This record gives sequence, structure tokens and C-alpha cells, in this order.
Amino acid sequence: MERNFTPSWRPRGGGAAGVSAGGGSGRPPTSFGSDYQHSNTFDGKRVRKAIQRRTVDYNSVVAKYLENRTVNRDPREPLNTQPDNNFVVEMPPAFATRHNPAVSIATKFVHTSINKIRCPINVLKWTPEGRRLITGASSGEFTLWNGLAFNFETIHQAHDRAIRSMIWSHNDTWLLSGDDSGKIKYWQSNMSHLKEFTAHKESVRDLTFSPTDTRFASCSDDGTIKIWVFAEAREERTLTGHGWDVKCVDWHPQKALLASGSKDHLVKLWDPKSGNALSTLYGNKNTILALKWNQNGNWLVTASRDQLLRVYDIRTMKELQTFRGHKKEVSSVAWHPYNESLFVSGGSDGAINYWNVGTEFAVGGMEQAHESTVFSLDFHPCGHMLASCSNDHTTRFWARNRPGDVMHDRFSQTRKDEEFMGIKEVTIADKKSEEFSLPGLSFGSGGIFSKTPEKEGPDSKRARLDDSVRGSPKAAPPAPRPMIPPGMPPGMPPGPMPPGFRPPPNMPPGFPFPPPGALPPGFRPPPNMRPPPLPPGPLPPGFPFPPGMRPPPPMMPGGRPPPLPPGFPPNMDPAAFMQHLAQQAVPVNKNNPKK
Repeated sequence: MERNFTPSWRPRGGGAAGVSAGGGSGRPPTSFGSDYQHSNTFDGKRVRKAIQRRTVDYNSVVAKYLENRTVNRDPREPLNTQPDNNFVVEMPPAFATRHNPAVSIATKFVHTSINKIRCPINVLKWTPEGRRLITGASSGEFTLWNGLAFNFETIHQAHDRAIRSMIWSHNDTWLLSGDDSGKIKYWQSNMSHLKEFTAHKESVRDLTFSPTDTRFASCSDDGTIKIWVFAEAREERTLTGHGWDVKCVDWHPQKALLASGSKDHLVKLWDPKSGNALSTLYGNKNTILALKWNQNGNWLVTASRDQLLRVYDIRTMKELQTFRGHKKEVSSVAWHPYNESLFVSGGSDGAINYWNVGTEFAVGGMEQAHESTVFSLDFHPCGHMLASCSNDHTTRFWARNRPGDVMHDRFSQTRKDEEFMGIKEVTIADKKSEEFSLPGLSFGSGGIFSKTPEKEGPDSKRARLDDSVRGSPKAAPPAPRPMIPPGMPPGMPPGPMPPGFRPPPNMPPGFPFPPPGALPPGFRPPPNMRPPPLPPGPLPPGFPFPPGMRPPPPMMPGGRPPPLPPGFPPNMDPAAFMQHLAQQAVPVNKNNPKK
């Protein structure tokens, strides 16, 4: 394939257009003629220094997939990549690996984007073509970030109040946004404003389009759900039935069916044509903050403040599976655009976890993805990248790990890495009971085995983890070590010493002497080892004494000391008394000669 290259310099003038991406000067050869103006001539433009930015370019991956697709015998027999850096060029795109959800888990940190004026980011959406990311802030501003280099592009004051919801139409032409004042605005793909009207009395929490884009639904903190005619911006029907704030709503991908979640702990299914409530799901135990339909139209996932995620199957109107793993309330959820069974959730503690339907525990995630509540999650239209926004004023991008990546990241660490670096010691009981843990029933809050880590940011040193922090029951404490007998040297094994044991020659003076019975036959202590103090009370028969030491005189009945020998003066000075005891070879305490 041939490419036509054109010079990146201009014959007249200089400036930034003549600076290449690699940081070169961009000066052309002098043989082009005398009309060339020297690059040192100042033309009023400031030359910016080239900055290298991290990028996630999916074009080469897609081109490689399209090239290999023609020679594959069967789409069900893809080329498998190996965990080696040489297979990076063979890495397939996310939409080519629908049979393997593990390939689409985006846990590698790429970039953090922060507005110049810091404020919480409430919602974000990728543009339909995936070239930009739009974020809605609590200041009412739209911020556009580049989808490849993640740099800032433009900012626009869209609302007067905090933006709470955004949704793109299925034909990728229209964008709807709602704010805290209850207003809804229409936007084109070029971010031009077309229409504005007041839809609710309180904050607009969520928006959703019908499969045909002729209708859309909105929910609010006023406890109502409204159906609107999109072309006329006219209210068609109001759905009432929730007893409290309605936090989320989502339209079925193929049918005339609405699902809503509320602060009254209920999930309701609605008929938007008649406005009747078809069914109510009672599985949740707290406020439902987010819910999403799967593309297959059969599964509905809910995220609640009870720290659980539930997947319902509407064909049986029963709960299909419950996912446990978040340590605090679950605030956001999103399905993968291509892998049917894969979805991601964000918690109020800043954690992001990946789940696979049929697997009881999280298949991936980041413990400290953000420093505060994760408000919104959205996958790139190609499925290879995830964007998240939080109450910590940041928007972060996450990509898939390439073949051969070690996954040593400041945000994500695997269990094997935690064990290797000593952050966590995983026991067999922990591995067995991890999928059976229940939030609130572990030893994590105030238990005798809990170790509550300090709250630290992602850039600081990670706190030590234990099972209570991970959300699983604490394993049984280890068996107590056998007690060392009194007088045993530190590090010496309890019990009899092996035959031929010899202590080191550099043993310090006054080193404690092992108790009787712990030394093997024939063992000779070093000369600088002091003998142990005699046990209180009468000595047992056959008590061994070191060479050169005589046993003390027998004690009188009742533990009284024996009488002084005949001729012993009663008022002898302490020095003579110590000399007399030294002749008797009885060890005494020099600080207290009366004992």
C-alpha cells in the first residue's frame, strides 16, 4: 500500500505548523528555492513544545481483524493470542471475541482528565462514532474530551444547574440532557442547542429513548415517569405508582416495555402505551440507584444501596443471580456492548468491578479506581475502553490489558500480585468462602480480627488489606505457637536439642542457660554462660547441677532457711556474708543479699 506524503511546512511563515509530532524543527532543505523564509523570523505565533500523549488507537486492531477475517475458515475458530508481547499485533478487537468476555475487561489505567474549574462529574457519554467523550458536570457545563489522545477539546455552558442525565438516540443524531431544575434540552451531534422545556418539578434523574426514537421517557425525584413525543416535545402520558423518588428508568431494546427503580426499593415494569404497571419486583432491600436492560432483552440488572447487584430474567419474572463484592452501595452499572454476559459496576467507595453472568465473584476490577462515588460508567462503542466519572472531580479512561502486560498498576492489582508483594495473605478458607460472603455479616466492622485501613488516595501507598476489607468472612486465626520454656534462648526450638548441638562461640556474657532436661548428654556450656536461678521450693530428687556447683543445704520444714553454722557472728557485714555464700557456691542476687 502506497501513501502520498506532503511536506508539513509552509513556504511563507513559521509557527506551530512547521513543528512535527516528534518534536523536530520541521525546517525544509534549503534547495527548494530562494522564496523560503527563514524559520527564525517571528510572525506573531508562539511555538508550542511537542508533548507526547498516551493514546489507545483501535484502528490498527480493526484493520488487522478485517485482514485476517478473509482467511479464517470459520468465525468460530479465531486465532488465539498468547500472553507475550510479540502477540500485541495479533490482539483482536472486542467485538471479535464475543465468546470470551475476559478479553474485554478494561482494567488498565490510561488517563485522568480534570476540568480547569474542579467540580463533580455527574454523567458521561461517548459520541456514537467514539471520537469524543462528553461529560456533564455539576456546574452545568458540557466538556468534550478527545477519544484517542484524551486531551481537552472544548467546553460549553449547557445548563444553569447541575446536569444529571444524558442519552443519545438510536439513530446517533440527537442528544437529550436533563438538569436539577427539571429542564430537558435537545442537542444535535455538533453540540448545537435546538429546544428546551421544563419537564419535571424536581431533578431529572434519567432519560431513555424508545427503540424507534419517536418517544422518550424521563424520571424525576418528584416520583413520576413521563412519556414524551420527541418531535413535538409534548407530554403523552404520566406514570405514577412509585411511592418515592424515581432514580432510574430504561426502555426495553425491542419492546414497548419500561423498567424503573425507585427509592421505595421497588422495580416496576410499565406499559408505555396504556400507562399501567405490569409487574413489580421486590428483591431489593434498599434504594435502587441504577438499572439497565441487556441487549438480549431478557436480563435486567439493578444496582442498589444494599451493596448488591441483581440480574432478573423477565421470561420467568424471577431473580437469576445476585452478585456480592462491593463494600459500599452500588451507584452505577453498564452492560458491555458486545459481550452479552459481561457488565461493570461502580460503588460509592470508588471501586469498579467487572461481573460475568454465571460467575459468583468479580472477574476483574479496581479497588481504588476513584476517591469517591462513581456516578457514571460508559463503554466505548467498540467495547475496548471504559470511561468513568466520579464525585472526586475526575474522568478516567480504562483500557484492556495487552498480551504480556504484567498488570502492575497503581489502581488494579491481582490477587497473585497482592500475595507476592505482601499486601494480602490469602488463605484457603478465604478462597473457599469468598463467593459466599454477605455484606454486613463479616468481621470487618469492629470485629476482633478486623484491620480497618486508613482511607488513602490512589497515588499514595496502598493500605494493607484483609478479608473484612474485601467483603469476605475472616478466616480462622492461626493455631497458637507452643510456648518457649523459661530461660530458653530466643530462636531455640522448644523440647530436647538434637544430639551434637553446640552453641555459637560468640555467645554474649550472661546469656540465659537452658532449663534442666533440655540439653543432650555430654553437652558442655560455654564458660561465659551463667547458670539459671534455682527454682523456688524444695528441689526434686536427682536434680542435676553443672560441674563445680554444690547443692544448697536442705530447707527446714515450712520453707524456712537452715540455721546459721556454729560460730557464725550474727552482725557480720554484707561483704563477709557474700564471701561466705561464695564459698558455699549458692547463687544469690547481689542487689538484694537477703534473698
